[in-house]
Amino acid sequence: MLGLKLPTDPRWVNIVEKNIEDILTDHAYCEQKAASTAISLIVGFPEYTDLVQEMITLVKEEISHFKMVHDRIIDHGWILGRDRKDDYVLKLITFFPKGGSRTTQLVHRLLYAALIEARSCERFRLLSEELKDKELAEFYRKLMVSEANHYTMFLGFARQYGNREEVDKKWNDLLEFEANIMKDLGTKETIHG
Repeated sequence: MLGLKLPTDPRWVNIVEKNIEDILTDHAYCEQKAASTAISLIVGFPEYTDLVQEMITLVKEEISHFKMVHDRIIDHGWILGRDRKDDYVLKLITFFPKGGSRTTQLVHRLLYAALIEARSCERFRLLSEELKDKELAEFYRKLMVSEANHYTMFLGFARQYGNREEVDKKWNDLLEFEANIMKDLGTKETIHG
């Protein structure tokens, strides 16, 4: 369903289980960045009314997810740690060249967002199936469903605003590029790393 070319190594869950505080902190910031991305799309492309409407809804949802994760951190007696750079995203955004028309820039941003959401969904599925902490596993199962909807929404908008054939080619090429990135990741207690 997600189209990812390289699945996450299931051993990543072992790293997560030893570092729940770190994964929750990283996850909280991922939700905050997703909300920021939606706001950025509203600010950068206000003329796309249907996109703006969906991004307004997405901002609310992502911030509510941030709160849910933050509440879990508090429930454990921890505090939200500092944000760290996301090696996955930093490598991913090197795929498309800078510049191009506004439409091209928008399509590229939508494809990046779709892929980040797809990978998050895949990671949440793995956590929901493999975590020994059943309450946390159920938490990730619920989030997995939401992330799948986000992935399809972003990909749908990219196809709507760009030439469908070109967008699908770019999407497949981006998936291949992401698979190569993932070969070097999966060793950290981060959602994407």
